[in-house]
Amino acid sequence: MAAGLGLIPGMASATTAPPAAASVPAAQQTYDSPAERSVRTAPPAGAVAYGNKNLAVGIGVSYRSALGVDLETAITSEDVALEVTVDWGDGTTEKFTTKGAGEQSHPHTYAEVGSYVTKVTVTDGVNRAVNEVAHVTQGTEFTPYAPTRLLDTRNGTGTKAGKVAGRGTTRVKVTGTGSIPADGFVEAVALNVTVTNTVAPGHVTVWDGDTAAPETSNLNYATGQSVSNTVIARVGSDGYVELFNGGWSPADLVVDITGYFSHRPASGYTGLKPTRFVDTREGLGTTKGQVAGRTSFGTRIGGLNGVPAGITAVALNVTVTNPKDAGHLSVYPGGGKVPTASSLNFAAGETVANSVIVPVGPDGTINVFNGGWAPADVVVDVVGYYSKDSKAAYVAFGAHRYLDTRVPDSWYGGGKFPARGYIAQGLSVVDGPEGFEAYVLNTTVTNTTDTGFLSVAPSPFPWLVNDQPGAPVPPRPISSNLNWTAGKTVANMAQASDGEHGIIHFWNQGWKDADLIVDVFGVYQTN
Repeated sequence: MAAGLGLIPGMASATTAPPAAASVPAAQQTYDSPAERSVRTAPPAGAVAYGNKNLAVGIGVSYRSALGVDLETAITSEDVALEVTVDWGDGTTEKFTTKGAGEQSHPHTYAEVGSYVTKVTVTDGVNRAVNEVAHVTQGTEFTPYAPTRLLDTRNGTGTKAGKVAGRGTTRVKVTGTGSIPADGFVEAVALNVTVTNTVAPGHVTVWDGDTAAPETSNLNYATGQSVSNTVIARVGSDGYVELFNGGWSPADLVVDITGYFSHRPASGYTGLKPTRFVDTREGLGTTKGQVAGRTSFGTRIGGLNGVPAGITAVALNVTVTNPKDAGHLSVYPGGGKVPTASSLNFAAGETVANSVIVPVGPDGTINVFNGGWAPADVVVDVVGYYSKDSKAAYVAFGAHRYLDTRVPDSWYGGGKFPARGYIAQGLSVVDGPEGFEAYVLNTTVTNTTDTGFLSVAPSPFPWLVNDQPGAPVPPRPISSNLNWTAGKTVANMAQASDGEHGIIHFWNQGWKDADLIVDVFGVYQTN
C-alpha cells in the first residue's frame, strides 16, 4: 500500500511513498496439513498396480484478503501425469492437471465468512492420495448487541471497585459474557470506552493483551474531564480486552459493548460518504429545537438517504453542541429502553463528537437520549451500516500508527496539519480500491491553538488528479468527526470509506494549523 500528500491549490503539493514499515500490516496465519497426513487409497480390484507408492500431497491455506485464501499444494510423486481436485468446502470444486512432484498455488474467494474444510485429492489414475485442512476466513461479520455495561471501576462492575492507577491496566471479560459466544470465533468487539474522575491529563489505550501495549492511544483526557470514544478492539486469546491508563494519576474507566465481530456469518458492512440525518438546529430528522434534558427523540435510519430497510446496525458520528450544562448522550435501538451506557459526555458549552455503532430497531429507527438536565443540540451523521446483504467483512489488524505530523523525519514529512487544508491518504490506491470498503481509524488532533473540527471523507478524484499541481479543489465536507478547542488534544474513531478511488481526505476545518495522528485498526473488504 502507499500513501501521499495532497494540499489545496496555492500550497506545495507532493507525493511521498512511505517505506515498507509504514504500510498497514495484514494479519497472517497459515493452516497446514503436511504430506505425511495424506490418506492413500489402494488401487481398485483388478487394476494394474505400478510404482508411485509414495504419492502424497501436503497442503497449506493462508489468508489473501477478508474472504480470499491461497492454497499451496506440495505433491510427492513419480514423474507421471496427475489430476488434482480441490474441494473448497463451500460446494465448489476445481480440477488441475500436472506432472510429477512439485508445488502449486491456487487462489480462491469465499462468498461468506466462516469455517471451511478444504480437501485435495491427487491421482495418477491408479494410486490416489487425499489430504484436507480446516480453516476459517480472515474476515469477520458484525453481530449487534444492545448497549450493555461490561466494566465500571466506580462501582466494581466487571472488576473490583477503584480507580485504575496511573500507568496501570485493567481487564474486561468479553467472550462468554451475556450472550457473547465463547466458541473461539469472536475476533473483535465494538466498545464505547469512557474515562472519568480524572485528576491529571492522560490517555487510554485498548488492545487484546496478547502482546505489549501498542504505542497508540484510543482517547485522550484532561484534568477533571469525562471523555468517551468508540473502540473496535481485537479480543485476546483468553477472551479479555486490556485497558491501559497512560496518565500518571488514577482515573475511572467505563466500558460498554455495542456488538462483536465473529468468523461466523452475521452482518457485513457498507460504507457511505458521511450523510447528515439529524440536526436539531434545523429540524432535520426530528423536531427543530434543542433536546430537553432527560428526554429522548427517535429518528429513522433504515429506508432513507440510500440506507436500505432491514439493516441490523448503523455506524454514526454523533455531535452534541450548545449544551446548557454538563451531561451525556445515549444512543440506542428504536423501541428499546434507555440504557445505562453513554455514547458521549459533554461539559456546558462544549461541542463534542463521538463515533457510535448502535443496533437499529425493527422499524429501522434509533433513539437519542439527552442524559443531562439541561437542553442541548444534537447532530447525527451516518457513515455506514451493517446488514445481512452487505458484502464487506472486517479484518482486524491491531493498532498501527500510520500518520503523525509531529514526526519530521517520518515518511510524511509534510509539516503541520494545514489550516483550512486537507491531507490525502491513499491507503489502497496502489493495488486499486476494488474490494476495500472502509477503514477503521483512530484520529487524534493535538497542539491546537484555536477552535476547529476534523472532517474525514473519501476523495472525489483519482490519485493522479488529486496530487497534481493545480488539481481541482474537492468539496469541503460539512460533517465533523471531532471538534477541538485551543490547547486540547482530542481523539475519535472514524469508520472511513475510501470511495471509488481508494483515497481518504482528512480536513482541518479550523483556521489554525494543528497536528494530526492517524492510527489504523482494521479494514472492511468485499473480497
